[in-house]
Amino acid sequence: MDRQRIPDNTIVQCIITFARILRNAGIEVSTGQVLDAVRALALIGMRSRNDVYQALSCVCVSKREHVDLFKQAFYLFWRNPTQLPELMNLLLSGFGFSDSGPSKRSQRVQQAIAENDNSYKRAPKARNRQKEAVDVILTYSPAEVLRKKDFAAFSTDEISLAKEILAKMEWSIDEKKTRRFHADSKGRLFDLRRTIQKSLRYRGELVTLSRRDPRSKPRDLTVLCDISGSMERYSRMLLHFLHTITGGRRNVETFVFGTHLTRITRALRSRDIDDAVTAISHLVNDWSGGTRIGESVEEFNFVWARRTLRNGAIVLLISDGWDRGDIPLLEREMGRLSRNCSRLIWLNPHLGYEKYQPLTRGMRAALPFVDDFLPVHNLESLQQLGTILAEARAFR
Repeated sequence: MDRQRIPDNTIVQCIITFARILRNAGIEVSTGQVLDAVRALALIGMRSRNDVYQALSCVCVSKREHVDLFKQAFYLFWRNPTQLPELMNLLLSGFGFSDSGPSKRSQRVQQAIAENDNSYKRAPKARNRQKEAVDVILTYSPAEVLRKKDFAAFSTDEISLAKEILAKMEWSIDEKKTRRFHADSKGRLFDLRRTIQKSLRYRGELVTLSRRDPRSKPRDLTVLCDISGSMERYSRMLLHFLHTITGGRRNVETFVFGTHLTRITRALRSRDIDDAVTAISHLVNDWSGGTRIGESVEEFNFVWARRTLRNGAIVLLISDGWDRGDIPLLEREMGRLSRNCSRLIWLNPHLGYEKYQPLTRGMRAALPFVDDFLPVHNLESLQQLGTILAEARAFR
């Protein structure tokens, strides 16, 4: 299409509206990026849909995890004239966009378009009331509905509310006894040294008997999380969960794996979850790829186990069990991992479905070495996990 057929102000208005939708969907688009998008379309013209897509993608997408989200937003925005009739009817005829494209629509993108369409009709007072509703979300019944909703079905607003609920969850790990002792009047052990020191006040008479008990500290926790393509629907909320359970704790080590293992403990210690995700995106190179659980567990056993599994640590392994690697290797390394930790807990998001059965080769090879096989598909399942971690004294 010839660029002269569309006024410059119409192109700019369309790009601004598209940028607003991207922001509502969770993609950070700055004013400078909007200006770069306008310049890019002015240079390449509007003849090819693929050229427009590539230009806007290069300018607006700066994070790996936003590629698929941008693609869905692009196809939805540029092929649906009913959302923005005054702007879209001017462009769609010239672009030649058809209904071809991704058949699976993202709920987050749909919600972002709906929010943009309604933002012009929404009064400031209504927006303030909505913000107040977010602050009191834990005080009424919709929060209970959200706790039982699958992570994969969350909209943009529900993800924000779930982040607030996760931030308020208290994660306590049962304490274990150490080799150090502290004075305790009701302790089970007799403290001869302290008793003699006190007797010196009374010329060597043993007036009181001092006692002591071993000191206690929380058990170490190690998390191995699958970020392969089959876990993509749950990766976003699982990162928030890992950030919540890792933040402020020095006894938690966190790893992610797809085709290889990556340590992300330091990145998750950032107080802001967005900064943490940005740091993780620079560390991890195998997002939404294949899965090699056996090779990843083997790397952990031989490189990190001695440093992270000391003193009876707990291991959380989060995966759906779809493995393309060596199954005998997975079986052997799961046995090694089980012997080196005090408790091995496997969290599978598909376990939340009633008809799910662990029939994959990876799950069948790993289950004999797992102490607890639990779901991790909603907030309620995370609360169940918190209860189990707090009762660590029943571990083997």
